[in-house]
Amino acid sequence: MSGTAGTPGTPRVLRAMNDRTALDLLLEHGPLSRTRIGKLTGLSKPTASQLLARLEAAGLVLATGTSEGRPGPNAQLYAVDPTAAHAAGLDVTPLRIRAAVADITGRTVGEYELPTPGRRPSQPVVRQVTDALDGAVKAAGLAPGDVHRLVIGTPGAFDPNTGRLRYASHLPGWHSPTLLDELAAALPMPVEYENDVNLVAMAEQRLGAARGHRDFVLLWNQEGLGAALVLGGRLHRGWTGGAGEVGFLPVPGTPLVRQVTRANSGGYQELAGSQALPKLARELGIEDLPTGSSAEAAAELVARAADHATGPHRTLLTTYATRLATGLASLVSVLDPELVVLSGASLTAGGEVLRALVQAELEELAASRPRLVVGDVREHPVLRGALESALATTRDEVFDTSH
Repeated sequence: MSGTAGTPGTPRVLRAMNDRTALDLLLEHGPLSRTRIGKLTGLSKPTASQLLARLEAAGLVLATGTSEGRPGPNAQLYAVDPTAAHAAGLDVTPLRIRAAVADITGRTVGEYELPTPGRRPSQPVVRQVTDALDGAVKAAGLAPGDVHRLVIGTPGAFDPNTGRLRYASHLPGWHSPTLLDELAAALPMPVEYENDVNLVAMAEQRLGAARGHRDFVLLWNQEGLGAALVLGGRLHRGWTGGAGEVGFLPVPGTPLVRQVTRANSGGYQELAGSQALPKLARELGIEDLPTGSSAEAAAELVARAADHATGPHRTLLTTYATRLATGLASLVSVLDPELVVLSGASLTAGGEVLRALVQAELEELAASRPRLVVGDVREHPVLRGALESALATTRDEVFDTSH
């Protein structure tokens, strides 16, 4: 009995697999000739030609010019059509919502930032989200209906069992039990929600320091202290979405914090969070402290300290490294990761100097010895991770030619 169309092993499915392979190669390498695509995929020239004709007719690839500077006639080059689909991402903090739209190749084509200061939002959250998204969509020269998918990154996590935001009491207006339903009704595209630090880990795994690694921990320190846990190549979110909320971790060196969710803080946050660094600097007699938010002040202090080989600034940096390693030792002891990525302004500002200090301290405090690296994705990493997440799903849907 012959198989039905669309089942594994049928010509339609094999064609679709070849199509997806070719599209992924074009995304990775940029414009390629028919001959080059054939060599990379193992397809014959006639089959490669048929594949490109099929993808061009489907609006997924386009001819972009010809190769030059090689012996023989110039060859036609093909690339993924950037207008085949668009995806959007939002990075939400208590002070602002940053939005961006990317085309299917991953190039950002529109950005917008909406300030949201104040403990009580001046407009409903649904209005904030739609305004921020509309701003990025307009900047891209698109309409909302042109966006295939949206991923929203927030502190904390939406509990998959209740739909309510947890671990982020400092984010005003986002805790309504009906919020997700209201957003779904107001937005014209599918929406996904993800923890902000998890999105940074996605960005580092796809584009940065964690490429090729299936087991790693990303430690983030900016407005808050958190971690992302990637096990077997996949994010571990936990039962309520709270895996990685390490700011609540009790650690030696600071009094126990009780009622942590009400306080929106915990031992590790109090010991090594951004807000602890200006206090430590004052205790060490460092004058002319930087101003701005606690995250901005902490990053500037760390950057200054990394430039000093001795004195109170170096003491600040070594103390900070010990505090960071104290919490990391617990994570490393439980998870035994291959790699630890340091990210967020309060960590990346210290560069290689801070990384080496934390590595040395961690080797004293933990039995296993993962390699520590500084994250590579520095510009809007939460937003970049949101776009990468939205694009991954969008490509799976748009690039599927088996239908």
